[in-house]
Amino acid sequence: MKLFVKVKPNAKKELVLRIDEASYKVAVSASPEKGRANKALIDALARYFDIPKSRISISAGHTTRNKIVNIQDKYPLNN
Repeated sequence: MKLFVKVKPNAKKELVLRIDEASYKVAVSASPEKGRANKALIDALARYFDIPKSRISISAGHTTRNKIVNIQDKYPLNN
């Protein structure tokens, strides 16, 4: 599943807000330095979707607020 996420680092309160099926706004308290906000984003999404962090990856936007996040299917199909 591909998600389009807008991240707000240095937020006072952590929050995941669903905009539509594929768009989310996520506020994290971590700063964007040294990838801390990206790690906090993955942690927040893992809690929100109740899945392991290992199933979540950032595919685009590592250094910007707008990111594309991939969530692996629980049972991927083998082709």
